[in-house]
Amino acid sequence: MNESGRLRVLLADDQPLLRMGFRLILEGEDGLEVVGEASDGADAVRQVGRLDPDVVLMDVRMPTLDGIEATRAITSSGARARIIILTTFDLDEYAFAGLQAGASAFLLKDVAPAELVQAVRVVASGDAVVAPRVTQRLLETYVRGAGPASEGSGAGAAPAAVPAPRDPLLDDLTPRETEMLEAMSEGLSNAEIAHRYFLSEATVKTHVRRILTKLHLRDRVQAVVYAYETGLVTPSNPDY
Repeated sequence: MNESGRLRVLLADDQPLLRMGFRLILEGEDGLEVVGEASDGADAVRQVGRLDPDVVLMDVRMPTLDGIEATRAITSSGARARIIILTTFDLDEYAFAGLQAGASAFLLKDVAPAELVQAVRVVASGDAVVAPRVTQRLLETYVRGAGPASEGSGAGAAPAAVPAPRDPLLDDLTPRETEMLEAMSEGLSNAEIAHRYFLSEATVKTHVRRILTKLHLRDRVQAVVYAYETGLVTPSNPDY
């Protein structure tokens, strides 16, 4: 956010009409500013370094450098920009790969204008995951190596993923923080977690901040990805 208090957004998509549509939606809202557009991933990486946006709307399929590699380059550079992956299907392996690469959320390209605006604001705040139930379903489908290609037992089924060794960083969490991380991985909001454990939302936010600090993670969605990848949380529905 710049000195004027406006959220700065970068649009990265190889379709000019889609960028135009998103620009019209976002610039029609108070407190939002589109600071640049990129037509491929390499240009997106350059513009993040030059423009320092708060949020990047990143298409996954772009020439030169795709949105996944661009996301990985941006997050590994230490840039403060948070990234929202744009995809066509909710259960999309590219959307999951984007979350693994460091994106904070994903949206469908046909998202309603109000949902787009809300997503940008929420992701910029770092306080919640966009569409948590869908995010959870995406993680359960892909993170344990049980994507659509592995459904059933016919030829071409993918082998089951081998659980990763327990991360020693998990031992730094208190029992309460471990409970909070498990609840976050269910897709629960701060308010829902507070209700479940009879806590105030402020207390939940404090726990979430401590979890992110201890595990060296950027935001809530990265914490959820981490919980699945380390085996702390396992898919609840084997039929996904």
